[in-house]
Amino acid sequence: MQFIEYPRCSTCKKAKKFLVDNKINFVDRNILEDTPTKDELYEWLDKYEVSLPQLFNTSGIKYRELNLKEKKLQMSVDEMILLLASDGMLIKRPLLVTDDKILIGFKEKEWKLYFKEEK
Repeated sequence: MQFIEYPRCSTCKKAKKFLVDNKINFVDRNILEDTPTKDELYEWLDKYEVSLPQLFNTSGIKYRELNLKEKKLQMSVDEMILLLASDGMLIKRPLLVTDDKILIGFKEKEWKLYFKEEK
């Protein structure tokens, strides 16, 4: 299981604490040092029930600076994937990638439910 985070993000810190407190094993991955590749992004869209808009960090500074709310309406899937793969700050985080699911962002109730069902 991969935990993809931006270490300075407060939500990522809460999610990591949740994993540690619940003794859940994971591989930690810094989204800036090891940004998800376009192949990984395509795989996630194909394998998991996730839509491309869910992967965008819509509250991020970079998202607003690039005016992506408007621009992405004109972009193809390939263009959006390449853009996300080019800069980890554009991707919503944290991401928890498991064998059967990807959890995007940290919603404690959703994570608790997922791990309760997994046991």
